[in-house]
Amino acid sequence: MPLLRISLALARWLFSHQLEKSHPAHVVAWWELRRLPYNVIVGATAALSLGVFFAVGFTCERAAGVPLGFPTPPLLVAIAVLAYGVVVNVFYTGGWILELLVARLWRVSTPAFGPIAFTLWTTLSVVVTLIPAGLVILLAAVTSCRGL
Repeated sequence: MPLLRISLALARWLFSHQLEKSHPAHVVAWWELRRLPYNVIVGATAALSLGVFFAVGFTCERAAGVPLGFPTPPLLVAIAVLAYGVVVNVFYTGGWILELLVARLWRVSTPAFGPIAFTLWTTLSVVVTLIPAGLVILLAAVTSCRGL
C-alpha cells in the first residue's frame, strides 16, 4: 500500500492547479517541474511499445521467416527513438508557451489551463507512443506474419 500512496501523491502533484499566476516565470516553472515525470511516463510507454514491437517482430521472424516491422539498417530504430524524444519535448515546451499566449492575448487567469493541457498532452503522447506496437500487432494478425 505504500506504493499506492506514493503514486496517488505524485498524481495529485502532477495534475494540481497552479497557485501562483502573477508572473510568467511561475507558469514556466510549473511546466518544467513536470518535464522529468512526463519523460518518465512517455519513456516507460516507449519501452513497452518497443518491447511489444520487437517481440512480435522476432516471433514472426521465427514463425514465417519475415522480420516483420524491422527497418534496414536496424540503427534506424535508435535514430527514430531519439528523434521522437526530441519532438515530444519540443511539443511539451509548447504547453507553457501556449499558456502564456492564452493569458496574454485574452487577458485571463489560466490556473486550470496547465493541468488540463498537461493531462491531454500526456495522454496523447502515451497513445501516439503505443502506435508502433499496435501497428505491428495488426500487421502480424492481418498478414499471418508474412509482411506486406
